[in-house]
Amino acid sequence: MMDGTESNRQGARTHALRAQIALRQRILNGEYPGGTRLYEVSLAEELDISRTPVREALSRLAEEGLLVRTRAGGFVVRSFAVADVLDMIELRGVLEGTAARLAAERGVCSEKMAGIRCILAQLDSCFGANPEDADLERYSQLNDEFHYMLARLAGSKVLEEEIARVVRLPFAAPSAFLPYKTQIEALVSTLAPAHAQHHAMIDAIAARQGARAEALAREHTGAARANIQQIFVTDIGQAPPLAALGLVVG
Repeated sequence: MMDGTESNRQGARTHALRAQIALRQRILNGEYPGGTRLYEVSLAEELDISRTPVREALSRLAEEGLLVRTRAGGFVVRSFAVADVLDMIELRGVLEGTAARLAAERGVCSEKMAGIRCILAQLDSCFGANPEDADLERYSQLNDEFHYMLARLAGSKVLEEEIARVVRLPFAAPSAFLPYKTQIEALVSTLAPAHAQHHAMIDAIAARQGARAEALAREHTGAARANIQQIFVTDIGQAPPLAALGLVVG
């Protein structure tokens, strides 16, 4: 049975986590564009909690990379350059490549391999006979699940945590820009070879081919980088209706 002090500590942690989740969602929803100054007092009033858990939540979001500490000690919503977005994806590729190589070198149990191959089969079914028949929403969900499982194949908590940290950034998630559907045929044409790389990565891991698995994972992020360059450089006037774009500066 917890004493009063421990109960208070647990309650404070719960409030801080709730504040962190709520504030992260507001940032990614575009309620707080890049450059917005966040004030503890007003946020505590809005969330109906004390300033202490709000302060902790803001510190955690700064660690995630969504906020920047000011010299005065407050927090400002971070803005990202297009180059920053591309670097996030590159970093995810490096970390996932390392995870894939270690998984191949260390070996993966049959249960985990069966689980990720099941995801691959479900991803296969997302493609129809024609580009417009592709189930992009389901593909997006399953693609995130595939990458989540890939990060865990190496059995390294360090890698899992670092990949999770990068993926929390607004544009680094594997399916961050899949809702961009204004050019379905072009999008599906990039997803098909990207999904073929999913299969090739898992085959390389199963064959204990570490260097090949790593190279494929690194190459796999190329499709994501190409999509983002298309969105921000070529088709910026037709950019997807993602609220988080308010965090991106030129």
